[in-house]
Amino acid sequence: MRCSRREFLAGAAGALPLANLAFSAEGRRPKIAALTTIYHKYSHSQHIVDRFLEGYGWEGRHHRPAMDVVSLYVEQVGDNDLSRERGKRYPQMKLCSSVAEALTLRGDKLAVDGVLLIGEHGNYPDNEKGQRLYPRYEYFQQVIDVYRQSGRTAPLFNDKHLSWNWEWAKKMVETSREMDFGFMAGSSLPVARRLPSVDLPWGADVEEAIGVWAGGIDGGDIHVIEAMQSIVERRKDGETGIRAVEALRGERFWQALESGSWEGGGWDRKLLEAALSRSNTLNLVRPNYGVVFPTTRDMRRMAPNSYAYRFEYTDGLKATIVQFQGRPDQKDEGVVGDCTVAARLKGGDVFSVLIYLPYYTMRNFFNPQVHHIESLFLTGKSPYPVERTLLTTGMTAAGIDSLFQKQKRLETPHLAVRYQPLRNSTFWRT
Repeated sequence: MRCSRREFLAGAAGALPLANLAFSAEGRRPKIAALTTIYHKYSHSQHIVDRFLEGYGWEGRHHRPAMDVVSLYVEQVGDNDLSRERGKRYPQMKLCSSVAEALTLRGDKLAVDGVLLIGEHGNYPDNEKGQRLYPRYEYFQQVIDVYRQSGRTAPLFNDKHLSWNWEWAKKMVETSREMDFGFMAGSSLPVARRLPSVDLPWGADVEEAIGVWAGGIDGGDIHVIEAMQSIVERRKDGETGIRAVEALRGERFWQALESGSWEGGGWDRKLLEAALSRSNTLNLVRPNYGVVFPTTRDMRRMAPNSYAYRFEYTDGLKATIVQFQGRPDQKDEGVVGDCTVAARLKGGDVFSVLIYLPYYTMRNFFNPQVHHIESLFLTGKSPYPVERTLLTTGMTAAGIDSLFQKQKRLETPHLAVRYQPLRNSTFWRT
């Protein structure tokens, strides 16, 4: 008996994602639109879009995505711009003058099957709190306008945190649910390689955790917060959200570090040591000595502008992110240059990993992120919960608010974000 196309796709769904089967049955490759703030060397746009155009290393071979970037919108074109050269080299990618034009391919209806929204880097102002006002929400709203006018949607990836504004971030997720399209967001760190290549045991009972890095306010915060969250979300009973945050800077930070415990107003010193001991970039404490572990006095000298956020989860977990920062005019200062995470399990065992980020030349820690974005476009579903990025977006904003309000402890009932993480690990094991 002859089956219909719908029946054929449904029957084959066990072998291939349904959306992928649909593209194959139609004899075409998915069309992707890229919306970016700027496109220069080492920008997030270059890292992500170039991988869709050129391919990237994956599982011992050079992988080329089974889809085409057919349009590119770049808001700010400077002297170091690469988008014009890319447009000449890849004539199938049309350079567009607006978000709507990139989505409709200069027509009047949505004409693409997936959207890359990369609102990172570029000349944008900071607000009084130190948050860079990237127009991610504004781009998202323009995308939604096209979706509504077209009566059709497409999966969308939003790079890094959703917005500097919590209410906008929440609205973005709510809109994706209302309109029922795949929505993925976040940093590249949760899916990057780890040393050692392990994950927190599924359903572990976690008492306290710490994430360490040398990033900065907002843009650096989201990376280490989301890296830590991707690990602790695997704890017993899943994620239930955050009930309070307290920022520490200046003398309060150093007193907290010296206290050596959460009860003393800081964090577990053994967890900090475990995290730092995983680092590949622990800076020299003494000239000509490479193995001396820094004391509090050393850290004060090496990273005098350090700060921390202490988070209280609704289920009792205590977690801290520590940003070791030197003076802006001394780029060789600091305690570490990479991201590490440590957690204490019930019973006393300590779990710790390095989030491995080879920063130079290829910066291939973007490979697994692009791999997961491909999955979004082929299946129509995010490979991990967008609620993780919603929560970490809120955690970042709340930590910055606490700093701005003179390190006041803030209750955060709005961050009671519940979700069930995936049991299968999504970081890059290759």
